[in-house]
Amino acid sequence: MTTSRCRVLSCLLFLLTLTVPIFAAGPAPHITIALDATEAPRKIFHARMTIPVTGGALTLYYPKWIPGEHGPTGPIQDLAGLKFTANGQILKWRRDLLDGWTIHVEAPTGAASVDASLDFLSPAGAEGLYTGGRSATDKMSVISWNTMLLYPAGWTSDELTYEATLRLPAGWKFGTPLPVASQAAGEIKFKPVSLTTLVDSPVITGEFMRVVPLAQNPLREMDIAADSAAALDAPQEVLDHYKNLIDQAEKLFGAHHYREYHFVYSLSDHVAHFGLEHHESNDSRVDERGMVNPGKRLLSAGLLPHEYVHSWNGKYRRPADLTTPDYEKPMQTDLLWVYEGLTSYLGDVLTARSGLRTPEEARDELASIVADLDHRPGRVWRNLQDTADGVPAMQGAPQQWASWRRPLDYYDEDVLNWLWVDTIIRQQTQGKKSVDDFCHLFHGGQSGPPEVKTYTFDDVVNALNQVAAYDWRGFWTERLTNHGPGAPLGGVANSGWKVVYDDTRSNVVKTSEEEHNHIDASYSIGLLLRDDGSIIDTIEGMLAATAGIGPGMKVVAVNGRRLTTEVLRDALKAGKTSSQPLELIVENTDYYKTYKLDYHDGEKYPHLVRDDSKPDRLSEIIKPR
Repeated sequence: MTTSRCRVLSCLLFLLTLTVPIFAAGPAPHITIALDATEAPRKIFHARMTIPVTGGALTLYYPKWIPGEHGPTGPIQDLAGLKFTANGQILKWRRDLLDGWTIHVEAPTGAASVDASLDFLSPAGAEGLYTGGRSATDKMSVISWNTMLLYPAGWTSDELTYEATLRLPAGWKFGTPLPVASQAAGEIKFKPVSLTTLVDSPVITGEFMRVVPLAQNPLREMDIAADSAAALDAPQEVLDHYKNLIDQAEKLFGAHHYREYHFVYSLSDHVAHFGLEHHESNDSRVDERGMVNPGKRLLSAGLLPHEYVHSWNGKYRRPADLTTPDYEKPMQTDLLWVYEGLTSYLGDVLTARSGLRTPEEARDELASIVADLDHRPGRVWRNLQDTADGVPAMQGAPQQWASWRRPLDYYDEDVLNWLWVDTIIRQQTQGKKSVDDFCHLFHGGQSGPPEVKTYTFDDVVNALNQVAAYDWRGFWTERLTNHGPGAPLGGVANSGWKVVYDDTRSNVVKTSEEEHNHIDASYSIGLLLRDDGSIIDTIEGMLAATAGIGPGMKVVAVNGRRLTTEVLRDALKAGKTSSQPLELIVENTDYYKTYKLDYHDGEKYPHLVRDDSKPDRLSEIIKPR
């Protein structure tokens, strides 16, 4: 072999060490991480890690696929200040050319460990999804460990052990499911846990915090941080409803799979708003006055029940394709109709059973879901299964064109599908069994610490057949692959109710419009807009869209008068007794055009009304146990 060929081979071998992680032999490393969050109000966090090594090439991952986020959402763009040292020397590193979440470090031979330091820049604007979104204010913060660490290739997240310490701003309190070893001199030391447990255990911290005990043996509590003390002053009856939630969930599932459970609850107008499930907690975020304002409370009533259900459905029972050994391997999302869809249904059921929604509010919420999905033209080209399959690449899509694009319909449409399942079970068993029995069978078992039991499509079908014999495979195949027309309404009909439209807004619709500053004419002329006239969406096939109006335009005037919410509603109402068209002046990229809509059916808002020809199964479903 010539010298030049040797050099080429050596270069190739070196490149392979940079791009192909070598699975390590021997025991998994015990890694320490010290997180300095004292600059949280500045939205910058400093982490230092000590990672045992044996010398040579070291491949490190920044968590990429975060459980519950359903995509490669790890906020690598907010990682800064990266530095590696060993034996007092600064080490060279390079990002992998094929995967930006992978870092290759040249560790010197003979080094026992590598020290890594990094900064996490918590977004100050609206950028980022979930834990990569805004998470810090002047008065509080949520710490998601996946955003602030690296881990070595070659071991699973269960095998790696992390020993964490945390420093907080002076006077800030904290809550977390992570077990605490000690506290001294402003530093919190946590017990060693697996990387899986660390990433699964957020910390909420702030100047204004309230801990609300919900139940004991095991401990269940709310750890609430807010941007003001006044935001924490929730009515006692609301807290009592959350206590009811614990009781009703235990009755629904028959067992629990956590050592203790923490509702990590953020009340702020300056953090990203979402809910993210964990096995022993959930990271849920709403407006600052989300617990003290009745309207905001109504709109977020289902959030904590949904995330709590995930402890059973999504964490304990998890689709096999979503159960990966670390945070680098891609997840497959085809079973989100169970993971999220069933959770959405059960979350809504528990919201009603616990009293967080009244029976009327529960029916109004269901009517809104029906109306939205029954006006979803995008189903003609895209089936429900694809809304789950495509989510890793599409969940950040804008709200504009949602009705034609289809948003994350595996949530709400599967509320309707699982309601259908519930009513079929009740019919097949003459009312002796229900989805509650499926939950006992599929999610129950013995109470104990967190564990994961995976499942497949076949497992779901087999469990349903154990509860009530039926062609469940055919049912779900049809539900996931059909193109309508319209929403799946079999469950609503079987439950003894039907949807009607009239000119009276339900409290749910009214509150939603007021809180979101929207005008909802979706079911009359097919138009959803902000109260300043900016068009959020038009529904393809309905009057506004067929006239040529689309998202991004702005309604300036209605029937010659400047647009306001009342002006548009009055015009829709007046059109019922007039032969004149509804006239809209619309601005589109600095150009103005008048559109005349031949519409005379007035305002339309959805409601559920009883079908007395059938038994009232819906009231039985949402009744407290």
